[in-house]
Amino acid sequence: MVTVSDTAKNKIVELRQADGFVDDYQIRVGVLGGGCSGLTYNLEFNSDSKPNDMVFEDKGVKIIVDKKSLLYLAGTTLDFSDGLNGKGFQFINPNATRTCGCGESFAV
Repeated sequence: MVTVSDTAKNKIVELRQADGFVDDYQIRVGVLGGGCSGLTYNLEFNSDSKPNDMVFEDKGVKIIVDKKSLLYLAGTTLDFSDGLNGKGFQFINPNATRTCGCGESFAV
């Protein structure tokens, strides 16, 4: 399961409205090969799910994860930081054994 923090939920709602997406657009979270640690996170709005997708809901936010990515993301919390050390979505992933300095990539 993938969860969202209150801060991330508020930012997702704000961005969805700002971009003109209706409420049936969910967050798709995935993992792609690449980055300095080997794997990178992918985050986007999406309105449809595929047969191999898992759909979770936390704090009213629907999250779509494909089965392959779920192996890397199980137990992850999506957070949002607006601080001086960096602004943007952050993945708090208990499966990551190593992350890069910018937090964009990880290894397991």
